[in-house]
Amino acid sequence: MQTDELDYTLPPELIAQHPVEPRDTSRLLVIDRAKQTVAHRHFYHVVDVLNPGDLLIANDTSVINARLLGQKPTGGKVEVLLLRKRDERVWEALVGGRRVSQVEFGLPDGRTLSAQVLEKLDGPQSLIEFSEAVEPYLAQIGSTPLPPYIHERLSDPTRYQTVYARVAGSAAAPTAGLHFTPALLGALQAKGVQVAFVTLHVGLDTFKPIDEDTVEGHAIHSEWCALSEETARLIDTTKRAGARVIAVGTTSTRTLESAWQFDRGAWNGFTRLFITPGYTWRCVDALITNFHLPRSTLLALVGSFTGMELMRRAYAEAIQERYRFYSFGDAMLIV
Repeated sequence: MQTDELDYTLPPELIAQHPVEPRDTSRLLVIDRAKQTVAHRHFYHVVDVLNPGDLLIANDTSVINARLLGQKPTGGKVEVLLLRKRDERVWEALVGGRRVSQVEFGLPDGRTLSAQVLEKLDGPQSLIEFSEAVEPYLAQIGSTPLPPYIHERLSDPTRYQTVYARVAGSAAAPTAGLHFTPALLGALQAKGVQVAFVTLHVGLDTFKPIDEDTVEGHAIHSEWCALSEETARLIDTTKRAGARVIAVGTTSTRTLESAWQFDRGAWNGFTRLFITPGYTWRCVDALITNFHLPRSTLLALVGSFTGMELMRRAYAEAIQERYRFYSFGDAMLIV
């Protein structure tokens, strides 16, 4: 598949810079694959579209305060972005600046936390080792990393977290879940829709465009994910009853389909599953997702689920109707 098939033109003013309030008042484009139709709703209408017995599965990862501002021993400022924890003190990270071998961070108690650059990894990433575990200090010295296309300050950092976030480890939010409120989840459960969780820690590579001429030539990033025995049993029960498994976001989708590549049960580990048009779907029956960047692996996944022609038509209509795009934007439900 040629990568330019994932291209589209988006007016810059449609890139959402702030989330809407309340969360569930964002717009919702409902795509019916069987009827080949699209309908315009609001996110709170998801209660009307899902059926009793359906199983909604969301990603309960939590975004950490991964953006750290420090300085070289000589005084120059350095920005460090934590990407993935290797062990108690060692992280994969992006380290700003040239010829940086050590970064120091001042702690509120007057002490200094230092990080040594151990080696350069692929691309702009480095392996760094802190003088002690950094996680206890992230609330004090770190801040929430936002995607590069969001240029305005976020006044409330919790708006870049889902209301059910509970497992710390992501450098970016699973943004399809940002539309849910506790009241909306309660309304779904009152209707008989079950809610369960998986975990996938999102890395910044999720925003990386496909640079190759063909989609298949792209080296997909790996991400750690987990599917519990309890959630696996719920999926099995749902499938046997003839109800649907609805994935909240591409991260939940990737976790579920990765597990179903193996023994359709509890699973955890790193996945490099690359879902592109032509993929054989094994677990997910419906998908809630935001609108994604052109030439992205996430757009390829959505095109695989909807079919490329229907996806292009849906995106064109969303642009025409002035939907808000990307992380703080509106959503689509694909059934």
